[in-house]
Amino acid sequence: MDPSVRPCDDFWRYANGKWLRDTAIPADEAVWGGFSELRDRNLAILREILESASAGGHEPGSPRQQVGDLYASGMDEPAIERAGLGPVRGLLDDAAAVTATTLPGFLGTLHRLGVPAAFLPSIQPDAFDSGRAIVHLFQAGLGLPDRDHYLRDDPRSVTLRRQYRAHVATMFCLLGESADHAASLADDVEAFERLLAEAAMPRAEQRDPYKVNNLRTRAALAAGAPGFDWDGFLAAFGASEVIDLNVRQPAFIATVAELARDTPITTWRTYLRWHIARAFAPYLPDAFGAAAFAFYGTVLAGQPERKPRWKRVLETVDGQLGQPLGMLYVERTFPPEAKRRILDLVADLRAVLGERIDTLEWMSTETRVAARRKLDAFAVKMGYPDTWRDYRGLRIERDDHLGNVIRATLFETAHGLGKLARPVDRGEWKMSPPTVNAYYYPPANEIVFPAGILQPPFFYPDGDAAVNYGAIGMVIGHEMTHGFDDQGSQFDEVGNLRNWWQPADEAAYAARADLVVQQYEAFRPLPDMRINGRLCLGENIADIGGVRIAYAALERHLAAHGEPAPIDGFTARQRFFIGLAQSWRSLVREETLRVRLTIDPHSPSEFRVLGSLADMPEFYAAFGGDGGAMLRPAAERPTIW
Repeated sequence: MDPSVRPCDDFWRYANGKWLRDTAIPADEAVWGGFSELRDRNLAILREILESASAGGHEPGSPRQQVGDLYASGMDEPAIERAGLGPVRGLLDDAAAVTATTLPGFLGTLHRLGVPAAFLPSIQPDAFDSGRAIVHLFQAGLGLPDRDHYLRDDPRSVTLRRQYRAHVATMFCLLGESADHAASLADDVEAFERLLAEAAMPRAEQRDPYKVNNLRTRAALAAGAPGFDWDGFLAAFGASEVIDLNVRQPAFIATVAELARDTPITTWRTYLRWHIARAFAPYLPDAFGAAAFAFYGTVLAGQPERKPRWKRVLETVDGQLGQPLGMLYVERTFPPEAKRRILDLVADLRAVLGERIDTLEWMSTETRVAARRKLDAFAVKMGYPDTWRDYRGLRIERDDHLGNVIRATLFETAHGLGKLARPVDRGEWKMSPPTVNAYYYPPANEIVFPAGILQPPFFYPDGDAAVNYGAIGMVIGHEMTHGFDDQGSQFDEVGNLRNWWQPADEAAYAARADLVVQQYEAFRPLPDMRINGRLCLGENIADIGGVRIAYAALERHLAAHGEPAPIDGFTARQRFFIGLAQSWRSLVREETLRVRLTIDPHSPSEFRVLGSLADMPEFYAAFGGDGGAMLRPAAERPTIW
């Protein structure tokens, strides 16, 4: 903390100032803070699990055999170097020989392998009928983070594209091309991707769920994106029986079909080879991974050094075998009593949100009843799944790292395709248990908190209630509020996209949401970049609501359990706000911040704290005053939930 700063002038620096001043971002990190520290503590535990499991001697197909052998294969650098391009050599050869006729089917093959060339299919619930799964077609296929990186013409963007072309050329050289030819191929890649970028729907526009949920029959898809063999594509992807699809960005998909008709096939061959190399670079000989890091790590993120190999391989294991690894992690870190305490905290927050809905002065009775119905139907998942997935059909070998990754990806794709033939499994998780994150998922109307985030500094099973309500309580309230943010509020209690709002309430909500946009667009994390208030609207609404709900839940807890004594001179209410701000402490490299301000729907951590507290009278009261530099005029303060 920095007590020289008045808390109501700049609470971020009051609560974190000494840490911000004394902390340096590690050389192998782009961001460092409370989330990073917790992630690294989790990684240390996972490393112990994996090194023990990789010693061998486990039953074939068991979680320990699978995670241990995948980790061992990734740590065996000599075997990876000997394998060279290995299993992807055939893919690269096929890409180099693709024709206009075979292109759709080849894209289907690549998409089964998770290569996001041109676009990307995904199996997800139907937004209008959340009990069934359908194929969704997403825009994809760019090597730079966002369409804007291709379309901006300021000096920084021009330089970034030149660096990108140099990186693509380096990768082509590693594939065996001469330097001059590789540079020419890189120019072709950027020019082709620019055509995709021009057709891409902006991120802020994609926040409207009606714009990205466009049900099409196969016949309607073919009519809207003609000249592309959609039957051949779906057959190669493994979804030949599909009738209905969701075309999330119709204009983009139509452009892909147009490019398939009109772009020289030699350009497609170059583009596809690049995206194969890009997708598999982390699992190929080290020259590929080093080249990828030089651009995506250092140029784009500002990170001087790569993470040590064990961390990179561990992330692969978590990405490919998250549930088997999570089962072993939960055994070590999340006892039943921790789950019971966090569920008690959730119950407090749910009760408070219900009370707030019941007393909202701007909402009509009809909409209020529907909102309560949705809240009452919330599913809560904490720690780990009730049922663990069976991975016994997946073959993992100790000496075939790239092959393991490919087999695991195909296994996951097959699992996803299987959803098309059965009702949606509402018990499924979309994050692994060790993940330091949480989510609200509209199609299931659920909040999900992996065991990975239910650790200090967010949750102390035996710690101070005030700090827990400020830290993890705010995050839980945040995820609950997502059910009622500008996107989530358009889904009903069973997860269907359906308007349950009275027109006057919609207008009142929109007016309050506009105040949130204005508040956050006034923040400039960099002199030449502000927060995109529309892109970040849902997360900012959830932050503001989450803090208010968590604070009211603390008051509820104190009323039931009594006022605790001060700790280090701080009252429970002060500890609530300090715990909140300190859990979000972070430093970020400028290059990473620039990318995040372009693509990330979350505001930077500093402004998540300052923005959510600035309009809250309880915050000022806790620190002995009714205002300070953070206080905004009453007419500009957004209050929704």
